[in-house]
Amino acid sequence: MSIITDLTRMWLTRSARAFTFTSDYDKVLEYKDDDNLGLYIHIPFCRKLCNFCPYCKTVYSAEAAQKYIDALIREIHMVGNMIEGKKTVTSLYFGGGTPALIADRLSEIIEAVNEHYVITEGIGLELHPDNVRPDILKKIRDAGVTKISIGIQSFGEKYQEILGRGAVDREALKSALSEVSFETVSMDLIFALPGQTFEDLKEDSDTAFETGANHVAIYPFIDFTFTSSKVTAMPKKMKKDLLDRITDYFDEKGYRRDSIWTFSNSEGAKYSSMTRENFLGFGCSATTLLKDSFKINTFSTEEYIKRIDGGVIPTSLTIRFTPRQRMVYWLFWTMYSTRLDSRAFEKFFGVPLKKMYGMEFALAKFLGFVEQKDGIYSLTTKGAFYYHYYENYYTLAYIDKMWGIMRKEAFPESIRL
Repeated sequence: MSIITDLTRMWLTRSARAFTFTSDYDKVLEYKDDDNLGLYIHIPFCRKLCNFCPYCKTVYSAEAAQKYIDALIREIHMVGNMIEGKKTVTSLYFGGGTPALIADRLSEIIEAVNEHYVITEGIGLELHPDNVRPDILKKIRDAGVTKISIGIQSFGEKYQEILGRGAVDREALKSALSEVSFETVSMDLIFALPGQTFEDLKEDSDTAFETGANHVAIYPFIDFTFTSSKVTAMPKKMKKDLLDRITDYFDEKGYRRDSIWTFSNSEGAKYSSMTRENFLGFGCSATTLLKDSFKINTFSTEEYIKRIDGGVIPTSLTIRFTPRQRMVYWLFWTMYSTRLDSRAFEKFFGVPLKKMYGMEFALAKFLGFVEQKDGIYSLTTKGAFYYHYYENYYTLAYIDKMWGIMRKEAFPESIRL
């Protein structure tokens, strides 16, 4: 696994230099001139910890949550005050964890954000199915949330049991969503589970749209080494067949594909916190990507609060990109949307894409991974699968290693990937 990612990294960066994260960090973040900036806020609290979930999370307690939100608001003001005036940003996404557990303070957090930033594309928030109730939906909508993502994973009893999840009350879900409207209602579904068939995945997808979704995210199951899940990954050939068939099914239905794993049945529905040129992250484990650096906040809620109390931003690790490393990062996550505009690359880096990676894109076109028209490269169905397949390698070689260490150490000295 690491051999594949190492060779790819060396080829694309034209260097044997590893991605090296160190405990070094910036006391002041320079983001005033960064365009297309997104915002992300992490809420780590859950009533119950799902054994397959790799994200930074902790069991909810009211006292711990209040202390954390106090610190979070201070971090927002701390970073917001690093530049003069209000910064225009694309969007704000709340992830977790279960952000609805702090719904009573959501408006307070968003008010703090609005003191420093002007959001142009709306606010998204993740929900557990148990939180999809009219009272909670009204509360978060009144706070300013315009998009929601519901972590269904599967409506099927068999797969709920495999994942250690409770049953989803479909009628209650549908009723609540019909009572309180949002511009995007996305539902997360997991594919490539043991024994899962196309009919299973099709039924989950159809049920999502019938229940009130106008957007679905079909994520592959990834077997992180540090989770306690006993679920085994599906073989490659079966996974490809499953992804190809559901993609063809959505295409037949006239649904729009707006990323590797997301599909919508209406023009305005969109939910993605990943495809951003630059972004600021607030809260434990949140990441910040700027023009020439990438930083990760500590995974420890206690150490996060201590740093904020001391008036210091809670960065745990930072990487200073070489120009080629930054290009690879930009290309990888931009292609997640299934399309890449070569003019956007040139605008961001000041150099033509063809000059830097013309050979690679010509090869991808020859192999049938991409199509090109008017300077825009689009992934084919074949290319989308192999992007997904490589992303799995990337996740296990890089993210799995990094998150595994950071879950144990609040401030590691360094990590080489």
